[in-house]
This record gives sequence, structure tokens and C-alpha cells, in this order.
Amino acid sequence: MTPSPVDWDLAARIARRVAGREPLERSYHARVLERDFELVTSEAEDLVADFTGLRSAVGPARALVLDRGQWTAANLVSFERLLAPITDRMAAKLAASPAAGAARKVAGAEIGMLVGMLAQRVLGQYDLLVPDERSASGANGSSVTTASAGADGDAVYYVGPNVLGLEKRFAFRPREFRRWIALHEITHRAQFTGVPWMRPYFLGLVDQSLAIADPDPKRLVRALERALSDLRRRRNPLDDGGLVSLFASPDQRVVLDNVQALMSMLEGHGNLVMDRLGAVHVHGQTRMSEALRARREQGGLTRQIYKALGLEMKMRQYEVGERFCSQVVDLAGLRALDAAWTSPEHLPTLDEFTAPERWLARVDSVGSTPARLGGPGFDELRR
Repeated sequence: MTPSPVDWDLAARIARRVAGREPLERSYHARVLERDFELVTSEAEDLVADFTGLRSAVGPARALVLDRGQWTAANLVSFERLLAPITDRMAAKLAASPAAGAARKVAGAEIGMLVGMLAQRVLGQYDLLVPDERSASGANGSSVTTASAGADGDAVYYVGPNVLGLEKRFAFRPREFRRWIALHEITHRAQFTGVPWMRPYFLGLVDQSLAIADPDPKRLVRALERALSDLRRRRNPLDDGGLVSLFASPDQRVVLDNVQALMSMLEGHGNLVMDRLGAVHVHGQTRMSEALRARREQGGLTRQIYKALGLEMKMRQYEVGERFCSQVVDLAGLRALDAAWTSPEHLPTLDEFTAPERWLARVDSVGSTPARLGGPGFDELRR
């Protein structure tokens, strides 16, 4: 069998090393995390369903508290499955190359570095990729079987050491902070399990992007030519999505735009729900929001690395999407956002994120006036 162009074992080792350990993860504080997250996850499901009208069709969520090593292992399993369409094609091209072995190591090291860096920061994650039944070993030798993490592999992950670290750094009330995180992740789960077309649409976009990806090394030369052209115009070639966008073909850029628009909507809606529910149900929510916003806006070398990897684009998705959702609510009320969940065609385009009134006019003109999914408005909630 032709070996994968990515050394996934090396990726796992490097990811664990880069992720490191949070000193608090072995403290007595860590022992109450599972109980707390089970409780706040259940609470969040009821609150999010009542507020948004989005109700999961696959049963209750299961909270899974992981350490950083376990989180990297679970995500590498998902990445390997997700990237299979392109890595299979690359493997065939690299099979006869004398540099194939070195290329596998480089690819594994890069992916391991990326996942390890993310593991230092991520607080929670809704795992929608439904990995296969392989077990992933955690940094402490324990394992997490991702397929058993809930119905059909459905799971909400919480990275316990990172949660504990932020609680200590900012003196957050633990139960309140955990409830606030759960509200965000459960909102994402409601989006993917409460909107019937959402998951296949998202995975379809990913498949389109990978299907048209060209693993030909000649693409490197063309990408560098585009980058030089951008620099001559005094434009940073990494601003629109990092290296992923830099190496994308024109067809891929259209798909990437669709992915960015979808993720901006999902992240913005998640933040809006988290903050508006948090304002009522989470003591100290305002300070939590300010602290995490400042954390996302950090500067220096770390931000430049994130820009190169395309992660800064994701950070902007929170801001652009949340601003759009807030403006829609101000213009037409909370239920106006329901129109976005009626079909993929009714999602806002990238241009409409800066002109929410145009999106409202468009969905209204095609008969997509909010679907009235059943959640209360914010004023009703406060009463």
C-alpha cells in the first residue's frame, strides 16, 4: 500500500510536545470538571433550544472533557479522514519520488505544529466530523475513542487544562465560565443537528475544495507569482486566508469564499447567542467576553504565525459574523435570523455581511421571511 504523504505518527508526537501541559491539569480542581460540564451542557441545551428554536434531532449532547494530548489525538484522527481525498492523490504522485520520505516528515511536522498550537488555546469544540472507531492516545497515556463520544460519534469537547488556566488567570467563577463556554459549543451543535441540511452542506463544501485541489508542485511557482504581484501593490498576500488561500486556484477561491461566509454566520450566531443568553444566565459574562476578545486580538509573532496559517481569518469570522447578526437583530428582531436556516441559498454572502439590510431584503423578496422556529425574543427572555 502506498504510504500517506503525511507522517501522521510524527504529527501526533509533535502535536503533543507543542501542546505541552497546563500545571493545573493534575490539581484537585480538574476532578470536578467532568461533573460540571455534564451539568452546564445539559443546561445549555435547554437554554439554546428555547432561545434559537433550533433543537437537535439526534438526542442530547454528551460532554467530553479532554486534556491537550487527547484533544490533539482526536483532531488528528478527524484531520486524517478529512484530508484523505487529497492525500490519496498526493501519495500516488509522490510514490516514485526520492524525496517522498522527507516530504512525509515535513508535512507531518507542519500539521503537528499547527494542531499543537491550537491545543494550547482551544476551550471547547463541537466535533461534527464523526471520526471512525480508532482510539486516540492522550498525552498522559489515556485514550479517547472518538466514535463512542455520543450518538453517531457526536460529541462536545472541553479542553479542561485550558479552561482551568483561564479561570485562574482572570479569577472567573468556575461554574459560570463553564456555563458560558457550553452555551457557545451547544449553539454550534444546534446549528448542525437542528438544521437538517447544515452538516451535508458544510462537508460538501469541504469535499469540493479538496476535490479540485491540485497537488502538483508547479502550483507553488504560480502561487509565489501571485504573492509577488500582491506585494508590488502593497497588499499582504496572506490577508485573505493565509497559505491555504495563497495556493488556491480561482475555482477553489470561490469555494473558500462560501466556506468563509458559512463559518462567519455560524461563529457570529454562536457568539450572539452565547453573549445574550450569558447576559441573563452567566454572572460576570461581560468581563469574560472582554477577556476572550482581547485574547483573540493578541499581537506580535503569534499573530503573524496565525495569519500565515489562515487562523486569523477565523478570528475575523467571529467579529464580522457577530456584527452582522447583531445588526440584523437591531433592524428586524431576533427571529429575522431564522431565515438563514431555511436553505443554503438564504445564507448571507460575504458582501452582505457588511450590508445586512441587503440580506434582509433578499430573503424577504424570495419569500424567506423568518421561519419562526419558536424561540423567544431577547426581551421576552429577560421577562
